[in-house]
Amino acid sequence: MTPLDVVIVNWNAGPQLAACLSSLAACADAAALRVVVVDNASTDGSAEGPERPGLQVTVLRNSENLGFARACNQGAAAGSADAILFLNPDTEVSRDGIGQARAVLEANSRTGIVGARLVDEDGATHRTCARTPTAFSLVAHTLFLDRLLPVRIPPHFRLDWDHADTRPVDAVMGAFLMIRRPLFARLGGFDERFFVYWEDADLCTRTGRAGFAVCHAARAVIRHRGQGTTEGVKDRRLFYFLRAQALYAQKHHGTAALLGVLAAAFTVNLPVRLARALLRGGPGEAGAVLRATRWLAGASPKLLTRRPS
Repeated sequence: MTPLDVVIVNWNAGPQLAACLSSLAACADAAALRVVVVDNASTDGSAEGPERPGLQVTVLRNSENLGFARACNQGAAAGSADAILFLNPDTEVSRDGIGQARAVLEANSRTGIVGARLVDEDGATHRTCARTPTAFSLVAHTLFLDRLLPVRIPPHFRLDWDHADTRPVDAVMGAFLMIRRPLFARLGGFDERFFVYWEDADLCTRTGRAGFAVCHAARAVIRHRGQGTTEGVKDRRLFYFLRAQALYAQKHHGTAALLGVLAAAFTVNLPVRLARALLRGGPGEAGAVLRATRWLAGASPKLLTRRPS
């Protein structure tokens, strides 16, 4: 069994991280895993006591929250295996899930990234494979047009496909993303300008442009809770998502796309979210939307003056 580096970025994941590590220790490939937990200044003690019998675990501790992309790159730099698995702390791997994903990665030298079939607690499959965003789709989705006109404007995620077969896709979710180390190095790792969100889509887009395939491994079944560490910071979550969406638009489609996403966010997306919060969520939900709006307004000038790379 050749080694595999596993990078887990932790930020106040609580017992979820413990469950994730226990599942890794119990999987069939445990002896080959070299796990690096990068802790982004957690305050809940979740990074304490990560040891598991039969599992090699190293913890890197940051004095502040450096963001998901930067922490992933930190963890990757600490290893040397030919492949890297980026794994969310709110996941639990099945006994053969990692092996199934690795088999797909190794079956074809032009496969660069492999994602798993993510399921919820009841075993229902999440539709996590995505389409490569275009400038039009980024603006349309910010305007919620994919929800109003789903036949004409497909959603970002492939909801039309049951994810039951292994096949090439445009993008997989970063909750479970296995990549060849030489390719990861060639691409320069994750783009650290994405604090959180959209960094996985960006990496998959760049992988495709480099001539490598992104593949969904249907037999690699991984339990995934989703939004496990961000439920209590909805204002930050909304801000970082919209900021990252705008950054992706600028990086891959230029300033016009960036302006379109920001205009759609401020004129439609955020006002609709605010109205819905006032009607259904109450003052707390509305306050979160207002804070996200203020932060995005403050971040927009930097986005507009930043040169895409």
